[in-house]
Formats: sequence, structure tokens, C-alpha cells
Amino acid sequence: MSARAARACGPRSSPTDDAGRLSPRDALPEAIAPAALLARLPPSLRAGFEVACRLLEAGWETYLVGGVVRDVLLGRTPHDLDIVTAAPPDEVLRLFPRTVSLGAAFGVVGVVIGDRTFQVATFRREGPYHDGRRPSAVEFAGVREDVERRDFTVNALLYDPRTGTVLDFVGGRADLAARLVRTVGDPAVRFAEDRLRLLRAVRLAAQLEFTVEPGTLEAICRLAPTVATVSGERIRDELQRLLTAPGRASGLRLLRATGLLAALLPEVDAMAGVSQPPAFHPEGDVFTHTCLALEFLREPTPTLALATLLHDVGKPLTMTVSDRIRFHGHAEAGAGLAERICRRLRLPAAQRRAVVALVRDHQRVGDVPKMRPGRARQFLRRDDIHDLLELYRADCLASHGDLTVYERVVALLAAVQAEAARPRLLTGHDLIAMGYRPGPQFATILDAVEDARAEGLVSTPEEARAMVRARFPAGATDGGAEPGGSTTRRGRPGGQDDGT
Repeated sequence: MSARAARACGPRSSPTDDAGRLSPRDALPEAIAPAALLARLPPSLRAGFEVACRLLEAGWETYLVGGVVRDVLLGRTPHDLDIVTAAPPDEVLRLFPRTVSLGAAFGVVGVVIGDRTFQVATFRREGPYHDGRRPSAVEFAGVREDVERRDFTVNALLYDPRTGTVLDFVGGRADLAARLVRTVGDPAVRFAEDRLRLLRAVRLAAQLEFTVEPGTLEAICRLAPTVATVSGERIRDELQRLLTAPGRASGLRLLRATGLLAALLPEVDAMAGVSQPPAFHPEGDVFTHTCLALEFLREPTPTLALATLLHDVGKPLTMTVSDRIRFHGHAEAGAGLAERICRRLRLPAAQRRAVVALVRDHQRVGDVPKMRPGRARQFLRRDDIHDLLELYRADCLASHGDLTVYERVVALLAAVQAEAARPRLLTGHDLIAMGYRPGPQFATILDAVEDARAEGLVSTPEEARAMVRARFPAGATDGGAEPGGSTTRRGRPGGQDDGT
């Protein structure tokens, strides 16, 4: 294990400290009454418990497995519920009226209850993995063999819905108490079976705010380059879960420390060691700043989290040093890199466009107080304004810490939203009565009237009509004339210096 990985990994506080962590091991119950477990499940998952009970009633050994057991033991709200059973797939299909194939050849059937699909897998052992993702063969087996093929010990705990007993064949209970992410068995074997597990280990540590066990961490460092063979879609899904996890900043640091970041996102890895002007960035280099910005986000969506990760990715390409360090045009350069990265991760087109727009415009919030009122209103009406404001807030907190401009813009946004609730001075019907033909130009004209109202240039319908006649001659509007005085100007982003 590298020294850098060891530092990123921990150590954390002892599991016997008084910082509110799980401790000692007896604190983890060996049984949870079925009624108590049901009470911990969100309503959308309770039907899954009934699926397990139906299999038991039919005489098949059946357990809840994985994240649902782990999360209940940790006092968290589960987000999914998986079931393992001795029942073969044909029997699962017979017992439930609505099913979908999730991999019948591998013994996995989806049972559909309402709008939720619950994964029911038959106990199995697996043959050798030849492609780093799928087993060459699957044979039905006993429950212990099924558990021993799973990825991490904290995901390999079983729950018996009849008795409430928690079964642990691989030391998952001890690792939960010690707050450790550890593979089941030899980490090199587990990671060779599915190389995505290299990234999943770091994501799980970020999600649970755990430490990666040293032997598991050493294997991740050694095998990190092989993660590049995993498909972009699978990497995307794990990466987005990591970036929205409570420990996302420490997770990003661990990605870099293990070498996974260099293998997956070399453009982000390149931000480490890129110095910034101390007057604007006392926190350190670009990578340090990015980690802090992620940490300051408040419950980010995957789109916002990914945009925050990439908001300064253009800085290594644009860095210059003269009187001081500067990054001229880094937002535009970053938008180009973000476009390529999002395509590599196979993001849906709409999400890709949203990420690129946030990266490109992340400094423009600082310009809003200097804009003409009409231009500011137009900017603040953009669909992504709340994500853009949150990115700007996190960017400021991760650098100079001054939220003065952010707070002014938030106040302006509130005023714009209040304006939107009041009646317009003119409507489309008014324009028709004035002799204008309906068409796309109506929105331009009506917005121009409201911009002029915000600037104090008009205040009555009569004044608005006079302005429209002067600026939009009726015969010249078919092409969608632009309102005078509201042209877009794209100067240097304000509110922050080029060095930020």
C-alpha cells in the first residue's frame, strides 16, 4: 500500500471512542424482531419483506441479504431490499404472478409488487470469471456458499424473517462495528471477478463513512489500472453514487490515493499540485479546492455533484504565471473537457448538457449584481439557476469564504420570483389588439416590457404600449426582433478574480 493511500484511508477514531460511532461489537444486535425491522423499512420496501415470507411459507429457506441488513444494523434507512432463497427460479416464477427476468441463467428473478421490483436470487456458487465481470458458470448451492462469493463482508449479512436472527458467516458484524470495508475472502480474487468492485469499495467507504481495511486497500492500489476496462455506464453509476455520498470528499481523496482517479479521470487527477493564488485560494491547490467544494454542497443531485467535480478541470490547461497565477478562460476550457468526460461516462444527453452548462457558467453568478436589471432577470430565470447558485456558494466557501455576492444574488432571485407572481403589464391579447400577429416574437416583446418595468422605464400599460410601438414596429417583428438594450455581453466573470 502506498503511503498516500494509507493517509487517505485513515486511521479513523477507534470504534470504542465516544464520538457516536458503533461500539463495542455487542452494540450490534444478533437478532431484530420482524416487527421492529418492518418499522425501519420505508413503505416502498415492505412488500419485499412479504415476498420473503411467501417463499418461507412455501417451504423454501429464504433470507434478506446485503444492504438492507447492513443499514438496519447501522440505524440507517434502507434504500433497497434483496432476497436470497433455496427456491429455484422456476418455483419463484410459479409463486408470484408478476415477474421479470433479471438473469434467470444466473438464478435471479425480479418479483414485481406494485411499482417496485424485488430481486430474488437462488443460492449459488460461481465458476471462474474470465472477463472481469461475469462468472463462466453458475451452480445452485447452499446458503453459506452463496454468501462466500459476495463482494464485501458488510454486504454479506443475512436476516431470517421468521426468527429475526442475523446470520454472519464472513465476519461482517465485526467489520460493521469496526467501521471497515473488507472483501469477502482474498481481495485479489474478489476484484478479479468484477473490476468495478475496486471503485465500489471506495464508494461504499464514502457512503458509510468507513475506512478500507489495509489488505483490501493494498489490493486496490495494486490493481487500480485494471478498472479502466470497466464500461463507462457502470463507472458512471458508481461514481455518481460516490459523489453524492456523505463522505464524498474523503472518497475523492481515496480515489486519487489508490490510483483509481488517474485510471478513470486523469483530467481530474491532473488538478493535484496545480497551485493557486493564495489571496483567493488559501486552501491550497486545485484538487484540494475541489474536494472542499464537494464537501460544502448541500444534498447534491448527481448532476450538480459531477459539475462541482469538474468545475475547475480546465485550470491545469490554462494556468499562467506573470504578476501572479492566473487561469484565463478556464471555465470555457473546462466545459470542453467536461463534454468529453461526460461522453466517456455515457451520461444521458440532457444530463451531459446540464453538467457542461454549469461548468461553463460557474463564475457568471458573480456578474449578476453588475448586470442591468433586465439582463439579470433573464439570467436568473434560467432552469438551472438553483444548481448554479449552489455550485457558486460551494466554490466560494472552498476558497475565500466570502458569500456577500452569493447572498445578494439570492436576494435578487427572490425579487425576480416575486415579480413573476404579479400580473404582466401587457399580455398577448393586448399585442393582438395593437395589431401584432401572434408568433414567437410575442415572448420577446413581453419579456422586454417586464425588463423595462424592472428598470423603472415603464410602470403602466399605456407606457408599455408606447415602448412596444417604438421598439418593435409591427411590420418588423415577424423575424423575432431582440429588445433594444438587452444584448448579452460576455466579459470576464465578475465577483471572482481570474485566479479563482
